[in-house]
Parts: sequence; C-alpha cells; structure tokens
Amino acid sequence: MNLLHAFVFGIVEGLTEFLPISSTGHLILSEKLMGLAHGDFLGSFEIAIQLGAILAVVCLYWKMLILDIEIIKRIAVAFIPTAVLGLVFYKIIKKVLLGSENVVLWSLLVGGIIIIVFELLHKEKDSDVEDLKQLSYKKAFMIGVFQSFAMVPGVSRSAATIIGGLSLGLKRKTIVEFSFLLAVPTMAAATALDLIKTASSFTFSQFGLLSVGFTVSFFVAIGSIKFLLHFVKNHNFIIFGIYRILIAGLFIIF
Repeated sequence: MNLLHAFVFGIVEGLTEFLPISSTGHLILSEKLMGLAHGDFLGSFEIAIQLGAILAVVCLYWKMLILDIEIIKRIAVAFIPTAVLGLVFYKIIKKVLLGSENVVLWSLLVGGIIIIVFELLHKEKDSDVEDLKQLSYKKAFMIGVFQSFAMVPGVSRSAATIIGGLSLGLKRKTIVEFSFLLAVPTMAAATALDLIKTASSFTFSQFGLLSVGFTVSFFVAIGSIKFLLHFVKNHNFIIFGIYRILIAGLFIIF
C-alpha cells in the first residue's frame, strides 16, 4: 500500500460514509480494484480513516454536539446498542466479516432492494418528528438497534439509521442529521477500540498513510454531508438503492 492508495481510500471514505451505500463495502471493493490484499494493517486503516469523516461532522455540528444537552442525551441512548454489540462481536467482525467480498456484495444487493421497497411504501406524515429534541428515548434506542445491523459490511450505517428513523416517524432531514450526529460516538468508539488493539504494531510510514487517508476523508466528507442535506430536500433514496443493486451486480458478474 502506498500514498496513492491512501489518497484514493480517503476519497472513497469521505464520499460514501454518510450516503446510504456503505463506506466499508466500497473500501473493501476498492481493495479488489487496486489489487490489494486485506491484511491486518489495511483493515485497521479502513477503520481509522473514519476519524476524518467524524471530524467533518464535529466541525459542522459542534454546537449541537457540545452545547445541546437534550440532543446529546438522545445520541447517547442511540449509541448503546451498537456499543454493546460491537464489543461482543468485535473479533468476528474484524476477522470474519471485514474483508469478505461476498458479504459486502450480498449486503449491498439486499440493502438496495430494501431501500427501494421501503421508499415506494413509505409516506411521510405531518405528525412525523421534525425537532430532534422531540425524539423519544425509546425511538432513539430503536434507531441504535437499526444501526447495529450495519456492523455487517455492506449494509451501511447511514442506510440502516435512516430507514430505521423514517419507519419510526422522523422527518427525512431530521433522521439524516441524527444519523450524522450518531456517527460521532459510533465511529469514534470503533476506531478507538481498533487502534488500542493494533496501533502499537504500526510503523512510522504506516502512520503517514493514515494521516493522508484521514485528511482526504475529512475534506471530502464535508462536501458529502452538505450534498446529502441538499439532496433530501426534494428526493428520496431510491436512486441509492438502484446504485447498490447495480454495483453489486457488476462485481458479482465480473
């Protein structure tokens, strides 16, 4: 792995982290396209560069994340399911699921179908929650349960939380923003857990690769977040479902 690979991975992470198409899935598929073997460092690299995307959310939403205690409490409740399950299944996720192209492709395919079917059936109501401070703790916890499905590569944390939030009666823009905010503790915890277990084995040059991936993902993620907020004003997520099916189909066939 070289600097160009790190740069490309940073772009892929920043573009896909907050879209409902699975950043982890796209990173794993990018490995294949670039002919890289999924070793221990590459697996940790793909987790660690999420810090760049996390920082993008913090920069854009720092007031909510630091000053709004009501929203902070709801983020904390939603984080609980993934925190518990992530600790329990860390080894299985890292050693078995991450790096599995078949898991990614079928998750992308099935997830794409679910998104399309859901959007065709879903009707937004005037009574849907628009203010995150009105979100009940029960619904916040259930959104966290939905997020837990994204521990399977290819599912997409963004897709899981957005579909979960819409089904629980949140406005589209509201659940998209809550998904951004929930990403901060979720991705920070996943990255911290992995780095605690692996950072001591990194070389100086590998830390350099991490810094490149981190920086690129940060700047690209800012653009991706702003794009999605603008997109959801007038569109649903069917186009992303179609994209998931197409990309999975292409990789399955070829």
